[in-house]
Amino acid sequence: MTEKPIIFAPETYQYDKDTLDESKLLKDPIDQFTKWFDEAKLDPREPLPEAITFASAELPSGKVSTRILLFKELDHRGFTIYSNWKTSGKAKDISTNPNAAVNFFWRDMQRQVRVEGFTEFVSREMSERYFNTRPRGSKIGAWSSEQSHPLANRDELQKLVDDNTKRFDGVPDDKIPCPDYWGGLRVVPLQIEFWQGRPSRLHDRFLYSRNNENEPWTLTRLAP
Repeated sequence: MTEKPIIFAPETYQYDKDTLDESKLLKDPIDQFTKWFDEAKLDPREPLPEAITFASAELPSGKVSTRILLFKELDHRGFTIYSNWKTSGKAKDISTNPNAAVNFFWRDMQRQVRVEGFTEFVSREMSERYFNTRPRGSKIGAWSSEQSHPLANRDELQKLVDDNTKRFDGVPDDKIPCPDYWGGLRVVPLQIEFWQGRPSRLHDRFLYSRNNENEPWTLTRLAP
């Protein structure tokens, strides 16, 4: 007997705002992404266009994990995020498997961008440059949190924050150093897919792909 589901088939949402064909696409997928990202930033109904799903997998188990992060930098080499790379779950994944995936979803624009590739740590100079833009509280938070480690209670975390607040008392915001375990990770893309929602789930999908970072990009339309 089939068990009654807790949640079953929410009302179907139809994508019907735009179309995508090859004539609209730029030759370089980084340029194409920049165009779409700029459009998302200008849309008042997309309040956080830099929000991403970041996927990683630990080896040899193959266990996959995802989390929502904020994308922070783009250059022609790839997409960069910043985090704790000592204790976090994603740090453990990346230490055993450098491959990762990123997904942007702009609901109001009915668009996705899917990125798959390998990862590399950015230079210390890049990490420090970004760290210096963070609010004081976020800098102290980076020193205080052993990300993903168990806590007995919130008070334990607050004590670490209070201790580091005292530690950096009187230190100007721009002189609080970046922890050596904290910094940037770049996803160097080997595949970038642009997805435009269409009615009846007959979406427009175009994939830029290459076998390695030195090859030219190949553009292919994919079935929805």
